[in-house]
Amino acid sequence: MVKYCNFVGCKNDCFMINRFTPHSANESFQIRSYGKSELAQLYLPDITPEASRRTMKAWIHRSPGLEENLRKAGFTPTSHYYTPRQVALIVEALGEP
Repeated sequence: MVKYCNFVGCKNDCFMINRFTPHSANESFQIRSYGKSELAQLYLPDITPEASRRTMKAWIHRSPGLEENLRKAGFTPTSHYYTPRQVALIVEALGEP
């Protein structure tokens, strides 16, 4: 199955082979608190937690307005967790994992 990139800031007609399925077909993604690595691994489970965290940080930086909205919602560079509100902002910008 081919899945097109759902990154809002993507300028390419890129696609990804559906190599990530963080949830079973019966589960739906829940807006709740997540550790930074935990949420990043839902988006990028096939790479190391460190690499997925760095990649997600880059996506957040490139997504128009997301970094600013996260700051307004209380996120700081030293935060270890995303609050439910911050997770909702990320999902709104990047789509569900």
